[in-house]
Amino acid sequence: MTNIPLLAGIEAGGTKFVLAVGHAPDAITARHVIPTRTPAETLAEASAWFAAQGAIAAMGIASFGPVALDRASPRWGHITNTPKPGWADCDLAGHFARSLGVPVGFDTDVNGAALAEARMGAGRDAGSLAYVTIGTGVGGGLILDGQLVHGAAHPEMGHMLPRRPANDADFPGICPHHGDCLEGLVCGPAIIARWGQPLSGLPADHPGHAIIADYLGQLCHTLIATTAVEIIVLGGGVMNTPGLIDRVRARTDTLGNAYFPGTGRHRILPPALADNSGITGALLLAQAAAR
Repeated sequence: MTNIPLLAGIEAGGTKFVLAVGHAPDAITARHVIPTRTPAETLAEASAWFAAQGAIAAMGIASFGPVALDRASPRWGHITNTPKPGWADCDLAGHFARSLGVPVGFDTDVNGAALAEARMGAGRDAGSLAYVTIGTGVGGGLILDGQLVHGAAHPEMGHMLPRRPANDADFPGICPHHGDCLEGLVCGPAIIARWGQPLSGLPADHPGHAIIADYLGQLCHTLIATTAVEIIVLGGGVMNTPGLIDRVRARTDTLGNAYFPGTGRHRILPPALADNSGITGALLLAQAAAR
């Protein structure tokens, strides 16, 4: 162990916290995973692990949400109205600022992954990138001109309202807020709710493959139409379904109908950093906080 202070990162998820330290976002020296339990248990265990790693210069947190990102707000760094029991109003950033005595960078988990893929992954040669994860839920982060997009809050791409095709008009969706928004139709639990198993478990000729590809193609079409984004990275467990990303590309091309001025420059890709996008993004947030 050296005496050079470390960057510390947390990818905070609803089922697990990924912890890491390193001298740079691409130079992780130690990594640890703990289950997400109550805030008191989880944060105490994480703090103890970081305290044992040596001198830390800064912390970066890429968290499940919704979260408060307005630095002028007294709730900055908090998880807000999450449905995860016990975690609403948790002061995540404040806890580590106090327990470790370091500056903290804070953003959503998908914004962290977007940042990592833009700087060090699939979008490192582009100026704009959207990262969307399709798993237990659907979330997305957006980089334009090299900067994360923050507005009144953070983007909620999973809650756009897609067109419903005639062969999928009856399923009500599972989102407790919007029913048949994108998340309510294509997340892993939605797929199981309607067809009884994950998308990857359905036969190759099952109509579910085309239905899910259509909805994700609509998402990509909307991102291209509204932001002209160059790279769309699609991650998460649902995207591990063989052939799905090719179906999404084809559907996006069909919907675009060769109209957009940037046709040919828009690419739909898997994460180049694989499962490390989120934790690498957290360490990039720490690096920025250290500066």
